[in-house]
Amino acid sequence: MERAAASTSSTEPPARLLAGWVAGAHGLRGRLRIRCDEGGAEGLLAALHLFLGVREEEARRHEVLEARPGRRGEVCVDLTEIADRSAAEALRGAGVWIESAQLAVLPAGEYWAFQLIGCEVEDAAGRSIGRVREIRGTGAQDILVVDGAGGAEHLIPAVREWWREVDLARRRIVVELPPGLLEPL
Repeated sequence: MERAAASTSSTEPPARLLAGWVAGAHGLRGRLRIRCDEGGAEGLLAALHLFLGVREEEARRHEVLEARPGRRGEVCVDLTEIADRSAAEALRGAGVWIESAQLAVLPAGEYWAFQLIGCEVEDAAGRSIGRVREIRGTGAQDILVVDGAGGAEHLIPAVREWWREVDLARRRIVVELPPGLLEPL
């Protein structure tokens, strides 16, 4: 459904998207294991450079020498200026950002998270359910976290069969949900 997460109310991507975090070193030569954020592996595999740091504004740019799939949900990358295991381990926990200009064009029916966050969600009859606040990756499928009326929080699975329309220009998602999904517990 979507790839790297970021919060914005526009269909235009922010300059950089948080794609994941450094999980640790892989091997002795400074290769990094990057734990991808909500499906961001595709973007990292094609990236020419990445930004690493504790905070985005302090992140340093590194050229990608090689990137390949790693463990489930991870990508292994060789970057400039990271030549040994100690240097790689020192980056454990650092954020990994990718420039939005490097993002791939997604197939029809797939969206980057920044495109959906802020969209109004409606049922097929046009009744408002709320606004998408965030998207949570659960492994099996993504979940739209929708802020509803009166402070209600709705968790709507991103099930393709339930989506009737995604209109990014109008910032609107129309869904047809099974009965009882939005009922309070």
